[in-house]
Amino acid sequence: MESTRDYYEVLGVSKDASASDIKKSYRKLAMKFHPDQNPDDPGAEEKFKELGEAYEVLSDEEKRAAYDRYGHAAFKSGGQGGGFGPGGFHDPMDIFSQVFGGGFGDFFGGGGGGRGRARDGRKRGSDLRYNLEITLEESANGVSKELELEKYVRCETCGASGSKSGGGGKTCTTCNGLGIVQQRMEGFGGIFRKQVVCPACDGSGQEISDPCPDCRGQGRFEKMDRVKIKIPAGVDHGTRLRSSGNGDAGVRGGPSGDLHIVLHVKRHDVFERRGEDLFCEVPLPFGTAALGGELDVPTLEGAASIKIPAGTQGGTIFRLRNSGIKDISSGRKGDLHVEVRVEVPTRLSGEQKDKLCAFTESIGEENSPMRESFLEKAKRFFNL
Repeated sequence: MESTRDYYEVLGVSKDASASDIKKSYRKLAMKFHPDQNPDDPGAEEKFKELGEAYEVLSDEEKRAAYDRYGHAAFKSGGQGGGFGPGGFHDPMDIFSQVFGGGFGDFFGGGGGGRGRARDGRKRGSDLRYNLEITLEESANGVSKELELEKYVRCETCGASGSKSGGGGKTCTTCNGLGIVQQRMEGFGGIFRKQVVCPACDGSGQEISDPCPDCRGQGRFEKMDRVKIKIPAGVDHGTRLRSSGNGDAGVRGGPSGDLHIVLHVKRHDVFERRGEDLFCEVPLPFGTAALGGELDVPTLEGAASIKIPAGTQGGTIFRLRNSGIKDISSGRKGDLHVEVRVEVPTRLSGEQKDKLCAFTESIGEENSPMRESFLEKAKRFFNL
């Protein structure tokens, strides 16, 4: 894109602005004019590209010095500055990614990964995602898992070089060993250049004259692979784990991407998790509720016994300290909250019914505190 506006003006900074001020201004304006944030404004994309072009120059000390001396002519072929660099300007999305960290798709909630490149120019393998379902017990106690997934692995036949002889290749004549080429594109507002992976060497910077028959010169091939991971205690539903270097292998010896594991905790039949605390409902026999006693309740470590006071009402909650889930950061364990539900007999014999009626008549209303409380409230409500 041929910009005519002063780069300092584009970024809204003075000519003596510090590198920090330039970056801060770019961050603010890039967020404002990012195409994803302005889907209905075609002018935003042009502005965003203009910002990326200005920032690429002013954020680089050498380019900034050339611009201050020669202006825009420093970056034009044949200009006084001789054309700064062989390839013009980068993709504005790459600039955005560098400033904000990670891919722009990740920043706005998308996927992405594997765009990186090793310092020696070799193309990095793609990041992979794996959805893993685990039980509540496994999330609470931690567990080791072996995952099976299809991915690119290093070709051992050629030592990941892609060459049948194992000697590598020669410098790619298309990209001069850079692994990237400049692509001229037309877009809103004019013509601009974008960096793309070299199609001749697939980003490796090397041409293979005797490709390996097993990997066809790629230095990698696709197969089912097994990856062992360790899940720490305390993880929750939606937790993301990263297994470094277990993504796709890079092209011709390039570094491997990462494997991102997204955990999905299955619904438990007994317990419900809320943060580090667990909740459950337990039936309480009618006799135990009335007379008191001991009640066995479940925990993730096995059965535990709690003391039930005489006259316990349904809905009463008992708390068992340190019987919940361990916090993955602090190591502190949550509590288990047990809500009791009084069991009312449903199948009574004639003799049992007679005894229950006699029992009910014998206790009277004075032994029904909940009923007395309700009647008092009802009287106030109806002004009786």
